Amino acid sequence: MKLYRILLPAICILSFNPSVSIATPASNEVVWKVKTDQKLIALTFDDGPNPVYTPQILNLLTQYQAKGTFFVIGKRVQLYPAIVIREVNDGHEIANHTYDHHYLKNYPAERLVDEIRQTQEIIFDITEQRPIVFRPPGGFYSDALLQSMKEDKLTVVMWSWYQDTKDWRRPGVDKIVNQVLNNVHNGDIVLFHDKQGDCSQTVASLKYILPELKKQGYQFVTVSELITKSQK
Repeated sequence: MKLYRILLPAICILSFNPSVSIATPASNEVVWKVKTDQKLIALTFDDGPNPVYTPQILNLLTQYQAKGTFFVIGKRVQLYPAIVIREVNDGHEIANHTYDHHYLKNYPAERLVDEIRQTQEIIFDITEQRPIVFRPPGGFYSDALLQSMKEDKLTVVMWSWYQDTKDWRRPGVDKIVNQVLNNVHNGDIVLFHDKQGDCSQTVASLKYILPELKKQGYQFVTVSELITKSQK
């Protein structure tokens, strides 16, 4: 099985299988950035919801009229359904990030697909909305997984390679802020986390990032909205 993870600029992906060289996927199979001349950006949040920090993130997004995309974990949706309902009610996008955050490199593709479908049903039961976007944990995917997602009508979305804030490492608010602001481009997909644990640096960084990008004229949209604005 060929197993891939985004590591390089959007023109290519690097295989973790030593027998496979650098491969270039079809542009409609994996989305990592959207080509647009409009000042649009998508803020994405992985691994939530978090009962302490996700509400704080939602408050900030509301304050700056920003929409985000939340790549949620199925089992955490079950634990904190009210937060996910609020995300929907506030106009954000709910996206699938599997049930238990298993990496494909350590987990059979068939079982991961079962988890993804299970999470689809969990989200639908709670929100009456069915996600149309999926992000594989760790960014690992295979040809088989891409085919399954295509059959399930799920768009596979990664992140702009230069907009991985690595906020889960808690590198410091300044580093998170500088990563985003020093590299911002139209059509970027920015990776944050509202995972289990301490996400205080993520919240603190958004207090700088949101007003500054708004000042620069950027509009914060969901991933699906951003994709619709792609230039042909």
